[in-house]
Amino acid sequence: MLNLNEKVSVDLKQAMIAKDELVLSVLRMLKTAIKNKMIALGDGGKNELNDEQTVEIVSAEIKKRKDSAEAYLAGKRQDLADKENAEIVILQKYQPEQLSEEELREIIAEAVRPLGQIGAGDIGRVMGAIMPKVKGKADGGLVNKIVKEILAQ
Repeated sequence: MLNLNEKVSVDLKQAMIAKDELVLSVLRMLKTAIKNKMIALGDGGKNELNDEQTVEIVSAEIKKRKDSAEAYLAGKRQDLADKENAEIVILQKYQPEQLSEEELREIIAEAVRPLGQIGAGDIGRVMGAIMPKVKGKADGGLVNKIVKEILAQ
């Protein structure tokens, strides 16, 4: 079975054959980000990243595009925001299935129970307990929003 990095390479080749410029552009960027991470880790980029590390890169790229889309919308550039959103859709194929808001609420409630008495000032402590459990499976912004709601109660 292919690891995530190999899947990106196979899909890149398919996009070249199909002459799908948008997918080709996004996957080339993703391959570059993966290669840069491999180089940053030391070994001259010779060792492959594991799927968890690749998912982290994909998540970071999705976040960049979400931020860019928001900025473009604020600047009344719907065309550029639409392009960023199309790129997000392509990148999401390389993430594990995302948790629903209901599933997130359950995980957060379970993580909060052992922490005892908590208040609005404990957001860092709660996020620290939750993020390792949902890493790559949930958007950090959504997790943060739900945690704030729970702590405000």
